[in-house]
Amino acid sequence: QVQLAESGGGSVQAGGSLRLSCEASGNTVCTFSMSWYRQTPGMEREFVSWINTGGTTSYADSVKGRFTISQDNAQNTVSLQMNSLKPEDTCLYVCKRVSCRGNAWGQGTQVNVSS
Repeated sequence: QVQLAESGGGSVQAGGSLRLSCEASGNTVCTFSMSWYRQTPGMEREFVSWINTGGTTSYADSVKGRFTISQDNAQNTVSLQMNSLKPEDTCLYVCKRVSCRGNAWGQGTQVNVSS
């Protein structure tokens, strides 16, 4: 079983930056990819960014050019550098891991961006 623990959320003003991290622990073999999603209460979970073990990345149009995803395979950690934050980026950010054993989700870390 794999556990995901997100960290790095907080409150910033518009234009500021935050760096989120997601650390996987437990049986972390056979990882295919890790992703970030975000969700506000009552809304569907929204894709933010994705990275596979080969380093290929993908971003939602709303964050392209502002967010950068990276990974440290040795540490089973994926990070999301968020720059030029906007109030509409305010959300609970959740990490997802896809492996040969299935999917795992973290509990999330809250990001609040004030104008």
